[in-house]
Amino acid sequence: MIILVTGATAGFGRAIALELAAAGHTVIASGRRRSRLDQLAAEAADAAGTLVTRALDVTRSLAVGETIAEIERNVGPIDILVNNAGLALGLAPAQSVELDDWENMVDTNIKGLLYCTHAVLPGMVRRDRGYIINLGSVAGNYPYPGSHVYGASKAFIHQFSRNLRADLLGTRIRVTCLEPGLCGGTEFSLTRFKGDADKAEAVYRGTKPLTAEDIAQLVAYLIGLPAHINVNQMELMPTCQAFGPFAVSRTRDMQ
Repeated sequence: MIILVTGATAGFGRAIALELAAAGHTVIASGRRRSRLDQLAAEAADAAGTLVTRALDVTRSLAVGETIAEIERNVGPIDILVNNAGLALGLAPAQSVELDDWENMVDTNIKGLLYCTHAVLPGMVRRDRGYIINLGSVAGNYPYPGSHVYGASKAFIHQFSRNLRADLLGTRIRVTCLEPGLCGGTEFSLTRFKGDADKAEAVYRGTKPLTAEDIAQLVAYLIGLPAHINVNQMELMPTCQAFGPFAVSRTRDMQ
């Protein structure tokens, strides 16, 4: 199978690209950092499958369309799209965040996913086969302080994935929203805290979180299921994480 993985220069995307190349697939690993892509290609040089790279910023709609058209001309039709590119920025309350951070999350988490899906989907429909795996998050299902636009963007992915399946009824195209909880060993928290390594490390202190390799194995599992099975969504957390109690603010003035 020919599989396009976005955001493959780190974290989930990197692990997914390596896992799928090792399983014998042809993987197109895309991302913004050319040097990281070169390292990834070298690491996968002895894989059972083939890993090729494409520098791509998913927030640029024209670049997305041109890159996907070039891939389908020179590599082949894309069988599977893994919409992984995304990020979180900050944990400050909504009333004190920078608007640029909100716009960056919307551009990457929502618009980037839409651009890639819009470019790939018509070909899948013509061929009557394909699979779109969208990386959501438990943050799209459960609110927490500081999640505001990040959580809302993941809720969008959750509902968009469901609505895609509604539109695709009668085709053999599958859509899954994969929704992980606490996951360590990636750049996620370092990016969220804008390079503050101490804050990023504190998120995982004393825990055994999920890993990028766990997510990659789940993607491989989903791809390996019989073609008539559609997993609408898959939510997972490490055992060290669970659901929080309702928050209640109490002051003397309210008594």
